[in-house]
Amino acid sequence: MFASNEPLCIFMEGALDNDAGKMGYGLMRFSKHPIVCVIDSNFQGYTVLEAVGLPYDIPVVGNIQEALGYNASILVLGIAPSGGRFPDTWDEPISIGLKHGLSLINGLHDDLNARFGHLLKENIIWDVRKPKASYPIASGKAAELQNKRILMVGTDMASGKMTAGLELYAALLDKGINTGFVPTGQIGITIIGNGIPLDAIKVDHAAGSVQEAVLEQKDKDVIIIEGQGSFAHPGSTATLPLMRGSQPTHLILCHKAAHNHLRYPVSHIPIPPLDEFIRLNESMTGVCGSQIQAKTLGIALNTVGLSDEEAEQKVAETENKTGLPTTDVIRFGIDKLLDAVLNS
Repeated sequence: MFASNEPLCIFMEGALDNDAGKMGYGLMRFSKHPIVCVIDSNFQGYTVLEAVGLPYDIPVVGNIQEALGYNASILVLGIAPSGGRFPDTWDEPISIGLKHGLSLINGLHDDLNARFGHLLKENIIWDVRKPKASYPIASGKAAELQNKRILMVGTDMASGKMTAGLELYAALLDKGINTGFVPTGQIGITIIGNGIPLDAIKVDHAAGSVQEAVLEQKDKDVIIIEGQGSFAHPGSTATLPLMRGSQPTHLILCHKAAHNHLRYPVSHIPIPPLDEFIRLNESMTGVCGSQIQAKTLGIALNTVGLSDEEAEQKVAETENKTGLPTTDVIRFGIDKLLDAVLNS
């Protein structure tokens, strides 16, 4: 969609220090584009490192007018608000950016070409969540492939599925393994440059869209499928079509170590014990023996908010309780999960 040397400005107003900014965080960690500035008036004048402790020496500016001085060519909406909708309060800054020739990457559900297309000249708007016109109905065909297909699953939303998946993908490539990655959400699609916006696809075609994306990478020895949602979350419908479409041979479970309950607004719901949840996910892949039953290779803990000592203790506890290799891929590295994949 864009050349990798085109500089980005990330719009994160009010979200640099919270979970709503996960789109921006993902780009800072994984994007090949140079990132010249971040917009969040709450931290104007700081760097990202100074503002929130993340290891990025990227200046934070207060508004779009200030950001224009950093000579970005692309403005990215780095916020993933609940419901994925574009608020009216963003009209003015986004309009200013587009009028000054910035292209826009939009990961929200709204069609911003329809909303702002009249402002475009040579610049463009990429509505990342706009699905194709049609997808096939799933048929289980991915089960015929002879490769490893690893689906990232989670105990909740925003549990680290994309991050762990991309870290594993990069590590396998570094080892010379012929590896593919199937992005299924707006952040992964933006980073990789293609993929399937699973939550924007009609439910009857969701599994088929995953199957199609997996079959397009049938020549890969390993395919990492980015997970979405969770079986434990009453508002999530994503895990089943991911399983049906990819026919995974293996799973990696992602879990926020400090959480015993789901995130707000369903924080009254407890997260099941990990060993029970692992059995549930494995049994759902197999559908009572009618399809491949995947094996869980390991656990990616997200230990954000814990001290190093607390994080190490959580990793050890989780390994003891489940018998599976466990790590925080950001804090402690990907090696345990990489070894589990290579030895599977």
